[in-house]
Amino acid sequence: MINHAYSNYAKYAWGANEHRSISKTSHSANIFGSSPLGISIIDSIDTIYLADLKEFYQKSRDWIETKFDPNVASEVSVFEINIRLVGGFLSIYALTNDKLYLDKAELVADRLLPAFDTPTGIPHALITLSNGASKNWNWAGGGCSILSELGTIHLEFQYLSQLTGKDIYLQKVEKIRKVLKDASENHLYYNYISPQTGKWCQKQASLGALGDSFYEYLLKSWILSGKKDEQARSMYEDAMKAAEESMLRKTPTTNLMYFGEQRSGRLDPQMGHLTCFVGGLYVLSALSAALSTNTSTNNQMEIARSIGTTCHEAYIRTATGLGPEAFHFERVDVEAKSLRENEKYYILRPEVIETWFYLWRSTHEQIYRDWAWDAIISLEKYCRVDGGYSGIKDVYSSSVIHDDVQQNTYVFNTEAHPFRIRTSLGRINELIENNVKNFFSLWTISCSEWLNVFTNDAVWYHPNFPDGLQYNQLLDFCQMNQLVKPALFRQDGQIRVTISGNKTSSSNFYHVMVPYVYGQIQNGNNNSLFINSGYEYIQLVLNRKNQLHINMVIEFFNRASLPFAWLPNN
Repeated sequence: MINHAYSNYAKYAWGANEHRSISKTSHSANIFGSSPLGISIIDSIDTIYLADLKEFYQKSRDWIETKFDPNVASEVSVFEINIRLVGGFLSIYALTNDKLYLDKAELVADRLLPAFDTPTGIPHALITLSNGASKNWNWAGGGCSILSELGTIHLEFQYLSQLTGKDIYLQKVEKIRKVLKDASENHLYYNYISPQTGKWCQKQASLGALGDSFYEYLLKSWILSGKKDEQARSMYEDAMKAAEESMLRKTPTTNLMYFGEQRSGRLDPQMGHLTCFVGGLYVLSALSAALSTNTSTNNQMEIARSIGTTCHEAYIRTATGLGPEAFHFERVDVEAKSLRENEKYYILRPEVIETWFYLWRSTHEQIYRDWAWDAIISLEKYCRVDGGYSGIKDVYSSSVIHDDVQQNTYVFNTEAHPFRIRTSLGRINELIENNVKNFFSLWTISCSEWLNVFTNDAVWYHPNFPDGLQYNQLLDFCQMNQLVKPALFRQDGQIRVTISGNKTSSSNFYHVMVPYVYGQIQNGNNNSLFINSGYEYIQLVLNRKNQLHINMVIEFFNRASLPFAWLPNN
């Protein structure tokens, strides 16, 4: 999918912001302005890098180095330029440590700074990059700024200050947060606020369009800080509690849970596709122990599961198996379905897949993978075209009409660019490096403990089992090889600690990537050897006695098992 989307963009619209997958021409939505800023290149380069598409990555880097120039007389969205360009550059810098990207991130961020020159520090929505002139959207009544836009700058500016040592970026977003915190009404945050007065313009609230990523960034700002930004955590906890009380409901007949939208004290029982991200947000909150009470974890996971189920219902109640832009709950006969023609479109949105991904990673329940796969099959069937992927205008009709735009969202990535979490490793680096190899010698731990670290979909390879060892076979395999130790060996490579310091009330979790070569030898007539190479993701827990224990292992194989013949004297 990535290759199909990106190769067609590269072929027909290289350097443009987006491209039309049916017309096979360049495209630029008004949020990106009229100048070619390479939005698709920069927003997707971390995905291209992680997918190991080396040719496309080098082509992208070359374009950024030689062609990218934000000094254009084009009016663009501050929010979109921040998440896609500043966020894209910071993410690929975190992955590669290539200073080119950090310099570009700072260059773009500096172009956005004039938008913050308002009486409150609340930024305007639009800015002309060449001269810094800024204003708000004409359709945002009263010259107001939008919560989801002004609240979705914090991560990038926080991270940029961490990397450059320049406080100006963090100061800008901390000022925004203070204004919002002071303006909140019983911890409820409305969608529109005046950059002149810091007062709410309208009493509308939503976890979907106009509000969504404000809440997401509160939680992730706390995580990015190494869980030291207590203001972000407490604002997140209070805001989500207020949102649940005012907007979270269940349908009376089928118990479908949904977040409606508050409109001047009245709940509108509709939910947007954008709101489907919130299931994943609740999983992340539960896994990171964001709430102050330990009893809240089960409740968060219940909400996450329920939102994931509701969004799945919105998908399977269409002719295409793809979800509409908005769906309603005021009528029993049309629950989780659109009521208006202008709600039936699908523009390659990723939110529900994100929630199902989080749910699978936290529960390993196969149903979430099945739901995601069904959606991918539908996307391939109805949205894939010769020139890439296209949105469709009516998900309730199997005779689809395409909108001819490959949005820079689903196929590449959302604003979820990976950033490194800030932490103080101290002596933990040495502690992990001195101990981690011992955990992965098969015979240093009991078979029951060894078995517990693998996920239910684990597959290991052995000459006696050419189709792979499934999870239910691993215990026998372990016991057999503890008796015949020469039948198995492992050679670990350099250990790299990538993330650490995820702290709960009683313990710390540390995350390690270990490159390895893994071989299995079968002595006998053929002296065969099976080899895999790849990475192991290891999650370790450090208790209060500074003792490390395995909490989880995930295998990433670079290639399938390959048989080799050993000469007898080897």
